[in-house]
Amino acid sequence: MVKLSAGNEVLAYCGKCKLKLAATIVVMKTDEIPDKVKCNTCKSTHAFKENATRRRAVTSSKGKGKKATSADIWADKVKHSTEPSVKYSPKSSFEIGQLIDHPKYGTGVVERKIDNNKIEILFETTIKTLMHNL
Repeated sequence: MVKLSAGNEVLAYCGKCKLKLAATIVVMKTDEIPDKVKCNTCKSTHAFKENATRRRAVTSSKGKGKKATSADIWADKVKHSTEPSVKYSPKSSFEIGQLIDHPKYGTGVVERKIDNNKIEILFETTIKTLMHNL
C-alpha cells in the first residue's frame, strides 16, 4: 500500500462539485489521514472528506457497516470484470468499464469519458485522467 503524503492524489468528496473526485493532498493531519485537499477538478481547497455527509455510507463485502474504500471499489470492479485487460496506449480507444494495464499505475478501470480524447481511470491507489483515441 502507498504511504500518503502531501502531493499524493486521493479520492475525496468535494462539496463544491458535489462528487467524490481525485484531489491532491495539501496538508496531512496524521501520517495516514489527510487534513486539507485541493480538488483536481474545480481547484478548490477544502477539508478532506472521504464521503458526503448527507449520503448513506457505502458498505463493502468485508462486513456489515464497514465503509468501502476506493481500493475496495477498484478490487470489486477488477474481480467482476469478464474481459481481459488491454495494454494502455494513448492511440487506443477505450470504453467505460474496460480494464487497462498501465506501465506506471498498474491495472485500472475506465470510469468515464471526459471527452473524445480523455478518460478517467480508477487505479488501486489513485484516479488519473489520461489521453486516448489520438
